[in-house]
Amino acid sequence: MTKKKAKAVSVDSMFKAFMKSYEIPSKQDIDKLSAKIDRLEKLIKQSGGKTMKVAAAVDSEALDKSDLTASGAVLRVIKNSRQGADFARIQAKTGFEDKKLRNIIFRLNKIGKIERKTRGIYVMIPEAE
Repeated sequence: MTKKKAKAVSVDSMFKAFMKSYEIPSKQDIDKLSAKIDRLEKLIKQSGGKTMKVAAAVDSEALDKSDLTASGAVLRVIKNSRQGADFARIQAKTGFEDKKLRNIIFRLNKIGKIERKTRGIYVMIPEAE
């Protein structure tokens, strides 16, 4: 019987196996991620930094940074209504569909930004402004 010689394991292959088993990114992985981030940054710069658009501008009211979100647009409509804004008015000003608007109003009420004055009429909470 002849003895088979054991193959020598290279340090590189052991190191690669170790990195793979512990999910440690390699230099190539990091370079790929860096390239993707660079492409995304270029796209953002080309779009003028605007990453989110409100479905419909809130009539003639000036938009600010908080209006870049749907919740911000709804808050603006409610804030600018002295007697409070009803569902129909909010929907007309923002252009949001029923379900989306109901979810936004529910969330704003839950976090304490708005409150229900009467059925279907919402007002800002003074300390939330």
